[in-house]
Amino acid sequence: MDFGIGFLSNNVMLPIIDFFYGILPSYGLAIVALTLIVRFALYPLSAGSIRNMRRMRIVQPLMQKRMAEIKERYKDDPQKQQEEMMNVQKEFGNPLAGCLPLLLQMPVLLALFATLRGSPFAGVNYSVNLQILPSEQIERIQPQAFATAPQNIYVADGEHHKVTAILPSGNKLAVGEKTKIQYQTLEGKPFDVLLTEHPETKLTPEWKIIKGEERITVDAQGNIEALQPGDVTLQGTIPGLAADKGFLFIDALGRVGAVDPDGTIHWDIVAMVIFFGISLYVSQILSGQNSSGGNPQQDTVNKITPVIFSGMFLFFPLPAGVLMYMVIGNIFQTLQTYILSREPLSEELQKIVAIQEKETVAEQKSLPFEPKSSKKKATG
Repeated sequence: MDFGIGFLSNNVMLPIIDFFYGILPSYGLAIVALTLIVRFALYPLSAGSIRNMRRMRIVQPLMQKRMAEIKERYKDDPQKQQEEMMNVQKEFGNPLAGCLPLLLQMPVLLALFATLRGSPFAGVNYSVNLQILPSEQIERIQPQAFATAPQNIYVADGEHHKVTAILPSGNKLAVGEKTKIQYQTLEGKPFDVLLTEHPETKLTPEWKIIKGEERITVDAQGNIEALQPGDVTLQGTIPGLAADKGFLFIDALGRVGAVDPDGTIHWDIVAMVIFFGISLYVSQILSGQNSSGGNPQQDTVNKITPVIFSGMFLFFPLPAGVLMYMVIGNIFQTLQTYILSREPLSEELQKIVAIQEKETVAEQKSLPFEPKSSKKKATG
């Protein structure tokens, strides 16, 4: 039994989508509601991570100074050096402590991501590997039924079933053999029968050859004929029920990519990619991740990181519904970071900030004023 991402997707995410779609029949609003519910549920974990990052940003200069002093003082005693470094980490906190909340969030966020990449928002793919053998070899093989892993398929609004692709006679075929790949539920109900029960649903499964085009023929209905010995890979796709449905300025929630092969630009996708980059940059500023400590190279890297990260979605495209989730999640994260950045610092951190400010002022006052000294020489 699956208790991982698939379990969360099927038993938590999809029921939430069905619930909100039943209240407001809009898959776009269902994505918004699901994203906000997940983000609010993870709020305590992400808040702990943001607070720890804020604390470490303040104490890091002092912590690094103390570490350097310890390395110099106990350079001939590695054991004592390690002991003192551990004491410093206990005093200021472990920089990696903020990673734990992020790791705990990952299964939930990955389950949400997987949900939005599947039915009803996008097409679901089934991969079938076949082995075509000469007739004299196939006679010595005991036929065994073949079935792909089941996947959730929406056949109507609010109704979905676990569907698998099967070959009753197995995935080893003789040259010249004809058969058909069939979709059916785990209960054995043919997928075609499900579709006839919902005539308003227009889902037309398709099959195509991924590997071994010269060895087999296949039509859209899954009828295949083995031609030559060798390995073959087929891919079947059941379209997403809501893939062509729009929301606000988004034309189709299941659309993948900002540019079609014919050069048509989808500005709704481009707008979401740009907005994602802007929200990422703002969140980076609020969290202090853009602080370079006076390093120009690091400052440049911090500025272009949101651009690179956002541009990836143009070259490795995602469905529009997934992009919408990422934009909403980023806006939520930015607001959360802003709220937490307004929290008053503890008395201990306030003292550290005051010391750092005094040291900065002292360094600025100690800078020589070359123009002034040269002026005196000129008048002398």
